[in-house]
Amino acid sequence: MEIHKLISELQYKAVRSSGAGGQNVNKVSSKVVLTFDLKNSQTLSEDQKALLEINLSTRLTTDLVLILNCDEDRSQLKNKEIVTKRFLELIKKGLIIPKERKATKIPKSAIRKRIKNKKNVSQVKQNRKKPDLD
Repeated sequence: MEIHKLISELQYKAVRSSGAGGQNVNKVSSKVVLTFDLKNSQTLSEDQKALLEINLSTRLTTDLVLILNCDEDRSQLKNKEIVTKRFLELIKKGLIIPKERKATKIPKSAIRKRIKNKKNVSQVKQNRKKPDLD
């Protein structure tokens, strides 16, 4: 995966931020919205696209477009850098193939130890009872 080609496929849009900030919020478009069209990406292979579609399914639209927002900073340029870093981290995490879990058998010694412990606890509780005088 070539990062520079991937970044060239991104589309940025500057939008006015919501929330507190006074008159500055009404004048300055500092919020950055990043969009990435996964389906039409030339950089990613078909296998990578399928893997990302599965791993990022909750973050993708129905048209397989990833949308990320950033309005943390007052500077549009910093917000653009932040959202690009987030995007790259998201793609890297999405491309990781998790190792398959190998089922292991419980050792017999562990089973014996558990049963012995249960018997000891049971015996302690039996000893707490009043003795039968019959």
